[in-house]
Amino acid sequence: MPARLETQTRGADTLAALRALVLPDAALQDALGDLEDFAVFAARTAEAARARGLDVDAETVRDLLHTLPETPSIDGFAPAPGWLPAEVAQVDGRAAVAWLRFGRRRLAESFYDDSLVRQRFLPFNRLFAVRTPLDDLEAWAGDLPALEPAGLVFHMSRCGSTLAARMLAASPAHVVLSEAAPINAVTQRADLDDAAKVALLRAMVAALGQARNGESRLFLKLDCWHSRDLPLFRRAFPDTPWVFLYREPIEVMVSQTRRRGVQMVPSLVSPSTFGIDLPDGVPDEDYCARVLAAVCEAAARHHPAGGGRLVSYRQLPEALFTEILPHFGVTPSDAEVGVMRAAALRDAKAPEQAFAPDVHDKRQAATPALRAICARRLDAAYQRLEAMRAAQIPLSSRT
Repeated sequence: MPARLETQTRGADTLAALRALVLPDAALQDALGDLEDFAVFAARTAEAARARGLDVDAETVRDLLHTLPETPSIDGFAPAPGWLPAEVAQVDGRAAVAWLRFGRRRLAESFYDDSLVRQRFLPFNRLFAVRTPLDDLEAWAGDLPALEPAGLVFHMSRCGSTLAARMLAASPAHVVLSEAAPINAVTQRADLDDAAKVALLRAMVAALGQARNGESRLFLKLDCWHSRDLPLFRRAFPDTPWVFLYREPIEVMVSQTRRRGVQMVPSLVSPSTFGIDLPDGVPDEDYCARVLAAVCEAAARHHPAGGGRLVSYRQLPEALFTEILPHFGVTPSDAEVGVMRAAALRDAKAPEQAFAPDVHDKRQAATPALRAICARRLDAAYQRLEAMRAAQIPLSSRT
């Protein structure tokens, strides 16, 4: 056998032996899982392996870390609490969930994808991430320390939903899932009947929304197109209240022309997701407006079914305390209010920066052509939302 192939084979065998040692051992996962320094991780992993009868040195572990080993698929494997779904993909012709260990680390970033970036880099997840069949999720999720969602946040996009999510996440009592792709993978499944999709959605949310630090409340901030899936979420979580956040269309459109969201790129999010037919069309500003209209029209269409509350960007950040949390049935402590208000002082998408109001800037940047597109495509949906919001019963009047 050529020397290079022999080395690769030996490395694969060593990695398989390490995985067999570590994956069933929750205590060993806790000891190794949060280490960031590759050299320290390699040394401690080798030390733990030798203590358990596996002859491996730190240099071998370091070499394995730098080869980016393929994530294995393991039938029947149940990740321990603290492992979260990272993605759902087709592997060998079947849907599989990729798992990363988060341990007790909170989801502190603005988006779930940002949290995944950090976790993927950790040496533990480079070596020990696994895939399991999606079909196994329901059976495994029932044993998790899962929270029932306390509130669902739907939104128009670029309308303050990330601000609301970051304010909610500032409380240590809260788990906030912000636009988690594994949830979208479930909603997009066309091969499932309604009951099966509801069951799988509940299982996925249970897997993602684990109370890993004694948290008591879970909130889901969904992708903007999920307003069209509102009936599905209501069937999955019939007792969970929801809000829909929206903003003056011209302000949202200016934001989208400056930096398009994925929903505005047909190759990333299919036009059919919004009920739009675009044969040989151009995803221009008019297309962006059609996407936003579809999102807003869905919220307005489903609002009369109950459980929801409409919130305008103009009402934020105070609306978190006067509209959103009361609607969710949450009375925060004084300490929670303090950290939430502090979060509102930072830019939601770039928390290292102070928040700077941009309404005037966006209105000044709007061209006559963009205003005409908004008037043609979005004004009717926006005015309908405004009228419905004005007709809402004030929360202070509820008995």
